Amino acid sequence: MHFLVIMSDTFRRDHLGCYGNPWIHTENLDRLAQEAYIFDQAYSGSFPTVPNRAELFTGKYVFTYFDWAPLPREELVLAEILGEAGYTTMMIADTPHPLRSGYHYDRGFQGWHWIRGQENDRWMTDPAEVELPCAPHKLRKAETAVKQYLRNVSQRREEADYFVAQTMETACRWLERNYRREKFFLYVDTFDPHEPWDPPQYYVDLYDPGYQGEEVIYPAYARADYLSEAELKHMRALYAGEVTLVDRWVGRLLQKIDDLGLQEKTCVIFLSDHGFYHGEHGYIGKALMDDKGFKAVPLYQEVVRIPLLIRLPQGEKGRRIPAFAQPVDLLPTVLDLAGIPIPQHVHGRSLLPYMQGKADDRGFAVSSWSIMHGPGRPSTLTTPEWAFIYVGAWPEGEKPDQAQPIQTPAVDSGFRTEWPYTEEELVAELYHLPSDPGQTRNVIAEHREVAVELHRQYVSFLEQCNTPEPYLKYRRELCQALRPHR
Repeated sequence: MHFLVIMSDTFRRDHLGCYGNPWIHTENLDRLAQEAYIFDQAYSGSFPTVPNRAELFTGKYVFTYFDWAPLPREELVLAEILGEAGYTTMMIADTPHPLRSGYHYDRGFQGWHWIRGQENDRWMTDPAEVELPCAPHKLRKAETAVKQYLRNVSQRREEADYFVAQTMETACRWLERNYRREKFFLYVDTFDPHEPWDPPQYYVDLYDPGYQGEEVIYPAYARADYLSEAELKHMRALYAGEVTLVDRWVGRLLQKIDDLGLQEKTCVIFLSDHGFYHGEHGYIGKALMDDKGFKAVPLYQEVVRIPLLIRLPQGEKGRRIPAFAQPVDLLPTVLDLAGIPIPQHVHGRSLLPYMQGKADDRGFAVSSWSIMHGPGRPSTLTTPEWAFIYVGAWPEGEKPDQAQPIQTPAVDSGFRTEWPYTEEELVAELYHLPSDPGQTRNVIAEHREVAVELHRQYVSFLEQCNTPEPYLKYRRELCQALRPHR
């Protein structure tokens, strides 16, 4: 069996037709879903982009001991295991962060191709002057990331020049040259629909025709009140246009699989790492961030619930799987399908038994920022009924000076100042998903006993993952809202 894995960064689950979206054009991915297993309870794990790729390649919940960082040399990765088993392994990517500055997430692949220029990739130095599409304060890193991106795309002329198009066409050409291989593992990683959002205008016009205002292509990660209603609507249209652009070019790659006669011997997997807030819960982005510093925000359903489609040769078509699944399960699933023993140290589990109806659901999913830096960064434990968001607490007598920020890894491969989390922010949240899918009513005060039990399951999960005690101790603690009343 061959394997084709397509990772699409920041692709919101609720923007796909197969997951119920009624207004965005995603015909190619919806067609794939009709031929695939559709996982209805797929959730991100280690958050965001770089920790996700570490989790994807290692089969381990790396947020328990790892942050945004280069791939550790001691980690055993999927491409190495498959290569030793005789697979031809290839990575094709335009997502810059896992490949830049010595991050080395190409390790183990026998070949790799990086399409340059996404986001703040230090690629083009001209033109020296570029015009911003809106007021600088509405953009994230206007003078650095956005201007660098605008230089990178300054020579773009047609749809085929867009990054996702280049990435999928590169994958098509690789397949044309390699489809006769006995067995291959092709990993394709596209940054789209991650911002900046600047799809061809005809895709934007599908969703917000006639707009005349400023184009907020890379919105500041902040509270949502800095955009007008018209700007917010158009921002969502820009993202929807990117989604349709991705769908069109993923469709081109899927068609190439069919053209080469590979459909009956190729497992195709499509997934994303996380979503993006478009004003929900009062946020735009995935964190609070400006030139002064950074602060993590809660991981609600819009961000943690992800698409996951798996098409198997001779597999059932369009069957919906209710079991919980996470990116950590990719490695054991691929190895199981390939008939390769799964290393005992992995945290994930093969999804093949779920597709065969032979396994019990694990019962919950945990999605989390890195927990290495003390209390403050949120984790979300999701069950079929509840979403429990926990940020940890200071052990008795250990609370440091809250005025002192810390330096944590940043997406530009440097470091950033992380604002201290106040006592008022170290609170837990609980949402009853069947009655409140939008997570608008925190019911932890009414269901404290539920939250305490979910906290117990969360700590047990961290223990089973061998979380180092220096990090685990902040998560063992009950926050003030969960402590017994006196």
